[in-house]
Amino acid sequence: MATASPSVFLLMVNGQVESAQFPEYDDLYCKYCFVYGQDWAPTAGLEEGISQITSKSQDVRQALVWNFPIDVTFKSTNPYGWPQIVLSVYGPDMFGNDVVRGYGAVHVPFSPGRHKRTIPMFVPESTSKLQKFTSWFMGRRPEYTDPKVVAQGEGREAQPG
Repeated sequence: MATASPSVFLLMVNGQVESAQFPEYDDLYCKYCFVYGQDWAPTAGLEEGISQITSKSQDVRQALVWNFPIDVTFKSTNPYGWPQIVLSVYGPDMFGNDVVRGYGAVHVPFSPGRHKRTIPMFVPESTSKLQKFTSWFMGRRPEYTDPKVVAQGEGREAQPG
């Protein structure tokens, strides 16, 4: 008797990182990557990418427009670990060093069709006054060595107070 192999399904993601609002910054670029469960595998397209540097628009919105295309296909045997896209935005500080200006993540939509997502962005904070002073003095803000941690829940448990 032959055993049935597990059925797989495909998830095709295509779209773009259109624009961002960072009123206090200019000349920013964007990186993206995907975080997904162990049953998921990319089968086509790019799992990560980096955009061009863009300047703020001259209109009232002062939008940073990338129109950065994304096209990737995943396969899986179950929906656990549904893919998330992680965005990291970088730009120059006052010394010309590239520093992180924001991290954000969102699940790929669960239903087919056209979707528009607004992703809240954040930057990590130093945990002590000494670290804050040192990062200010050295011109290096705290940043993640691996931006994929933004989409993971490990280590975010509330501490009993």
